Amino acid sequence: MENTQSTWQTVAILIARLIFAAMFAMGVAFKLMDMGATAGYIAAAGFPFPLFLAWCAAILETLLVISFLTGAYLTPLALIGAVYVVFLGFAFHGPSHWTADQAEFGAFMSHFPFAAGLLYAAVHGPGSVMALKQGWPGRA
Repeated sequence: MENTQSTWQTVAILIARLIFAAMFAMGVAFKLMDMGATAGYIAAAGFPFPLFLAWCAAILETLLVISFLTGAYLTPLALIGAVYVVFLGFAFHGPSHWTADQAEFGAFMSHFPFAAGLLYAAVHGPGSVMALKQGWPGRA
């Protein structure tokens, strides 16, 4: 069965993909501008090999940018992105941070709508326009 989208649905999907790509692109840009600071932030959270993990994060976020811009492998990468975003929420803004700074609770909570959007994108795929059809069968 052919999946047809109305014009407004196509536009909404493309805008959503651009928003996701921009969000992850900003994350990559800040990491690349000062990888040492990113590694320091990771080390302060108690993780080993902080520079390696900073580069892993930058690579994953770059793959997410490419996926949202092209539609390629969107389903598996959006699923990985959702897990990644929830992990970041707990690791860097979780309950242990709330007593020292109540704003951390807001930062923590902001990860969940982001993860929900990524899950929604994973389920529905990249849409039918400007989307390379690569990835899991039936989804990009």
